[in-house]
Amino acid sequence: MSPRSSIAHWKTATALAIVASAMLGPLSVTQAHAFKIFGMRFFESAEEEVQVIDPVRYALTFDAGTEDEELREALENGSQLVQDQEKPVSGDLGLAIKARDDRDRLLAVLYEKARYGGTVSILIDGQDIDSLPPDPSFADGQAVPVVVRISPGPAFTLGSITFKGDAAGLDPARYDLTRGARADSTLIIKAGEKIVEDLKEQSRPLAELTERSAVADHATSTVDVTISVDGGPVAPVGELTVTGTRTVDPNFVRDYSRLNHGRPYSPENIRKAAERLRQLNVFSSVTINEADKLAPDGTLPMNIQVSEGKHRYFGFGGQVSTTEGLGLQGYWGHRNLFGRAESLRIEGSVDRIGETTDVGSLDYSAGILFAKPGAFGPASTFTASVKASLLDPDAYSAKTITGAAGASFELSQTDTVSVGAELGLADIDDAFGSNSYLTAAIPLEYVRDTRDDKLNPTEGYRALINAKPSYEFEGQTFFSSFEASASAYYSPGDENRFVLAGKLAAGVLAGGDELSDIPATRRFFLGGGGSVRGYSFQEISPRNADNELTGGRSYVNGSFEARIAITETIGIVPFIDFGSVSASTAPDFSDIRAGAGIGLRYATSFGPIRLDFAVPLNKYPGGTDYGIYAGIGQSF
Repeated sequence: MSPRSSIAHWKTATALAIVASAMLGPLSVTQAHAFKIFGMRFFESAEEEVQVIDPVRYALTFDAGTEDEELREALENGSQLVQDQEKPVSGDLGLAIKARDDRDRLLAVLYEKARYGGTVSILIDGQDIDSLPPDPSFADGQAVPVVVRISPGPAFTLGSITFKGDAAGLDPARYDLTRGARADSTLIIKAGEKIVEDLKEQSRPLAELTERSAVADHATSTVDVTISVDGGPVAPVGELTVTGTRTVDPNFVRDYSRLNHGRPYSPENIRKAAERLRQLNVFSSVTINEADKLAPDGTLPMNIQVSEGKHRYFGFGGQVSTTEGLGLQGYWGHRNLFGRAESLRIEGSVDRIGETTDVGSLDYSAGILFAKPGAFGPASTFTASVKASLLDPDAYSAKTITGAAGASFELSQTDTVSVGAELGLADIDDAFGSNSYLTAAIPLEYVRDTRDDKLNPTEGYRALINAKPSYEFEGQTFFSSFEASASAYYSPGDENRFVLAGKLAAGVLAGGDELSDIPATRRFFLGGGGSVRGYSFQEISPRNADNELTGGRSYVNGSFEARIAITETIGIVPFIDFGSVSASTAPDFSDIRAGAGIGLRYATSFGPIRLDFAVPLNKYPGGTDYGIYAGIGQSF
């Protein structure tokens, strides 16, 4: 996203209504006695609490038997006796069952940490759980003493590693199995699964694990591993059927999945096909089922089972901004206009309510957007839109209407190109006076996206480059904008509890004898939630002799974040942003502005809810003192 496309709504915005909507979900008119926010229930009556029959409490003594912090933490996290020690158990028998289950869980944790000689003993009221009667009875009226003692033993290492069958020619090191490495059971399990997955990616859909054994030698503290796989025959995709459609054309579903008859079988292609169909937003569920045997012609039949969701929808939202007042938005849409997932959306908004009492000075916008997936083949999408707006940010006032049409094409699972045509009419009052512009443009863009999650990435990167050659008819001016950005993500641990994220972007405007020859809506500005937090929207800009914002011909912008998970749902994000906008085509970095702050993240099924607070490190005289930004998904 370019800096100028960050809407004014984000300028030091709290976006309270959006966040509240995300937390509370749809409203219901049925009677309710409690509601939940951030996992906490409010106004809950006693009848709604879970009742435990014959509650028995226990007092736990937990001896992990090790000074290894990683192992001790893993054992405590894996023990239900530890995690639930504040909760009563249902009956004496329930306590005994919980303890026996805990022993199995703790042994599994020891194996996961390569402790194959470890032992776990559990005493309840002084008795070993193996000696308890079928229906034990413990003393009433007091917490039952439970003692867990663990002797982890030494960490075993990998000894001999043998691959058999169709896995015989594979390199064990490719699957993280190397002689002398710690013999975690999870590594051995994952290796077998990954070998089967790799064989299936070779178009062998019936590949299966025939042997996976780990033999521990306690004398040498080593583990000998044997993995054998039967790859089965090579088979392409066979007959593809579609079930569950009501108003969506099943032939469109079949074509859009791109699981063509005769195409090489690939689990990754199947996963991408299901994801692609879900992103159409016309189905509430998508499942792709594979036959358990080949057809007589040697192909593998498949079935795409879908369930259609509601195609018509409407909604509204709002936000409160410390500088922009109250904003309200509404929209109506249809997700399956002509039976092939064509979407139509009509939207409108009113902003700056309360910030000004002049109805004519409010910000208004409206638009009609249409999209047709598969318009020029399964890997393409056609889009068209008409948008109109009355805008009054600090840098300019503008009345605009823009019509656009274009198409995007997926070159691969990670690469997309798009091309379009755009015609915009704008009346703008800015630092250069009042001017009218009629501008035609041809937007071109290439994107590579390898992120593992679009809303909450933990690894991969996203890079884009775009060009927008333009001609302004009123001033007979050719000019072009060129922008590029790249964001990358790295998590040093398997649990993704700490993620480093960085983004760098730059842009230039070429052409036009004077800056005023280029519409203000096409010049570069920075500041706000989409670029440099801590500054207000478009606050970072070159200025004229009267200290009026003019916008610039080039910019450089960067952000760095450390995304730290405190719990499964709560995280904090310290961050720093910087940016510079120059009046010249080549960035001169004469005015570099930076903002820093900390954010709160709350994980949900649809992405993290984001709340950021930032301050400018070198604020403008009389400029913004701080910014508050809210939204769904990470900042980049």
